[in-house]
Amino acid sequence: MKFDIYGRFQVDVQREHDSWTVYRAELGKRTVMEDVVLPPDLAVQDIATWLDDILHEFAGLGQTVEPVPEKPSSLLFLPGALGRTEFWHPVADLLTHPAHKLHVSWPGFGGVPPDPAVRGIDDLVTRVLGNIDRPGALIAQSMGGVVAMLAALRRPELITHLVLSATSGGMRMDEFGAQDWRPATRAAHSGLPDWFAGYHEDLTPTLPALRIPTLLLWGDADPISPVRAGERLASVLPLAELHVIPGGEHDVAATHAGVVAPLINRHLSR
Repeated sequence: MKFDIYGRFQVDVQREHDSWTVYRAELGKRTVMEDVVLPPDLAVQDIATWLDDILHEFAGLGQTVEPVPEKPSSLLFLPGALGRTEFWHPVADLLTHPAHKLHVSWPGFGGVPPDPAVRGIDDLVTRVLGNIDRPGALIAQSMGGVVAMLAALRRPELITHLVLSATSGGMRMDEFGAQDWRPATRAAHSGLPDWFAGYHEDLTPTLPALRIPTLLLWGDADPISPVRAGERLASVLPLAELHVIPGGEHDVAATHAGVVAPLINRHLSR
């Protein structure tokens, strides 16, 4: 993660051996700033404030340390509860962003053989993060958005951007009048692992800490994730932007790929 130090120079903060290392970046070189020590348990969202406290002698009037937006090195596409990796293919084919594209599958879903190591949603989060060796973007549909949120909360320094389509985002959906998709999904797909549909943790109190640029994609005709849910997510995520697509249903990202892809391209370039 890079930070601009009052327009004078930049630092690169990296997680190494369970601690934070601060590098000064100038003229194409990086040198460790031995005198800048961050607590090992410092949260990502607090790094800029901590750097402000340490480096304030470089500041001019009213200046603060600011994060430098990072470009994703990879784009990971996460499917919904049925594990259909092909869901994101129409959008991925239209994206012009040069980052490597990876369609992540869920073991035991969508025809993918089960993996004994995957027994719950936290294991899916571990699986996703295991595919990221350099900071990248997560592009997620529906329940995949919950996995994306959990991954971003666990390792925010690895996530440059989020794109969330028609998701609960880990919020309780009953207050938005959402249709419960679980009974019909269980009836139609009895062989799917039940722990995905049974996930009910409320992430709402933790979401304001996610200072990651987030694009929210919603359809105005989606009974499973109504627009009110997208509006609520936009209000609790500090760097979120909501786009509502007329006529879009729960599969809006696939059915309106021609509209969605340019929005994602623009979002990833910021």
